[in-house]
Amino acid sequence: MSASPTDREATKKARKAGIASFVGTTIEWYDFYIYGTAAALVFGKIFFSDDLPAGVATLLAFVTLWAGFLARPIGGIIFGHLGDRIGRKNTLVITLIMMGISTVGVGLLPTHAQIGMWAPILLVLLRVLQGVAVGGEWGGAVLIASENAPKGKGILYSAFAQQGSPAGNLLATMAFFLLSSMPTPEFLLYGWRIPFLFSGLLVIVGMVIRLKLEESDAMKAVLAKKKVVKLPIAEVLRKHWVLVLLGAGALPLAQVTYFKNTFALSWATSELGYERGTFLGIIAIALVVQFIVQPFGAVLVSKIDMRVAMCLMIVPELFLMPAMFYAIRTETFAIAAIGMCLATIPHSMFYGAIGGILARAFPAKIRYSGLSTAYQLCSLVVGGGTPVLAQWLLNRSGSVTGVAIAAGTYAAVSLVCTLLLLKRTGYNPKALSIAEQADEAELELEAQEAAESAEPATHTESAAESTRRVHVGA
Repeated sequence: MSASPTDREATKKARKAGIASFVGTTIEWYDFYIYGTAAALVFGKIFFSDDLPAGVATLLAFVTLWAGFLARPIGGIIFGHLGDRIGRKNTLVITLIMMGISTVGVGLLPTHAQIGMWAPILLVLLRVLQGVAVGGEWGGAVLIASENAPKGKGILYSAFAQQGSPAGNLLATMAFFLLSSMPTPEFLLYGWRIPFLFSGLLVIVGMVIRLKLEESDAMKAVLAKKKVVKLPIAEVLRKHWVLVLLGAGALPLAQVTYFKNTFALSWATSELGYERGTFLGIIAIALVVQFIVQPFGAVLVSKIDMRVAMCLMIVPELFLMPAMFYAIRTETFAIAAIGMCLATIPHSMFYGAIGGILARAFPAKIRYSGLSTAYQLCSLVVGGGTPVLAQWLLNRSGSVTGVAIAAGTYAAVSLVCTLLLLKRTGYNPKALSIAEQADEAELELEAQEAAESAEPATHTESAAESTRRVHVGA
């Protein structure tokens, strides 16, 4: 049986939303990740005093990286509020513009040798602006894809937004890989700025695509009925704070990428024997693996009991992520690449699924705020602090063992909190979540009330018509 025109139109709209979500998040994450790569390779050398020891300068560069994560909850609250009140599309356009301005600004920033302490101060301010933008971006991108998805395929379509992370990360890594052959003086002088300035062109492409987006039917219904919540974040914290905490606790595994792509890059190129281009090549290989395997996490969660699926994805990471550091320490390209690729598979599949799972946890009218608050709370506590923690552990002990233990701990926390979250939201992928059931029940109740209020009017009209006929007959 061929699909009806309505079904075809809905599928086309869902696909369009998914692609737009993917392109937009790719650009946002490209901007966010080039900062992490530059922090590992460059910022400690050019934005801080030459009198500082190399390890301290690198640590301070990672602290500026953390500033973006500290700002992400602010972005989540601001744009979660706007997204729940004026729609997802408008907020996604604003966040993309903000990210482009801040990223190009970093590429134009004078160094410490030119303006002294103003260099790191301005760097932090621009990084904060990046953090606010990406804090508002992620939740909206997941929702614009999942809410426009065909019924029962929200988790699968949310994976479009999630694919933007490895795609943006790969694009950022390849940008610096192509520049890695530059002589170091030229690279430090102007080469590192090229990826930041290139962001301006990418943002224009993203804007053209995003301006053609449509709101989901669920959000249109909320806006049409004028049932938006006056202060969404207040309702989230008052009624759904447990879900926010469990959601944040489920997400540390999504942050282990900063062990690999930020800390490990700095460690391998400054303390081990890897050339800059060589280790960027290893990271690029792992990112290709991530891009390929990540969607299968959403597929797996959509097919079987969610609890079983998440255990299959998370448990291996308890061992593979710690093992990766010892593989890198061999200073053998093949062993390091295999170790990083194996460690990448579990957390990539987890990341592909977790966005859709979190979207199911909250009612539609406060979903943007709830989703963003959970994700950005984890980013605040864990994400930006990951390379800082890793570098501090390395500086303190001179060994990578503490870093490996911390990476395994991330996986353990995520496993426990994910299972507790699924217990509260539902673990059958083919059934509506508890929040979605509540939304459906509310719509049915409204329809019933509307029908009942229309019924007396119909009776009154019928009685008036009968009276008129009697008078006409007389």
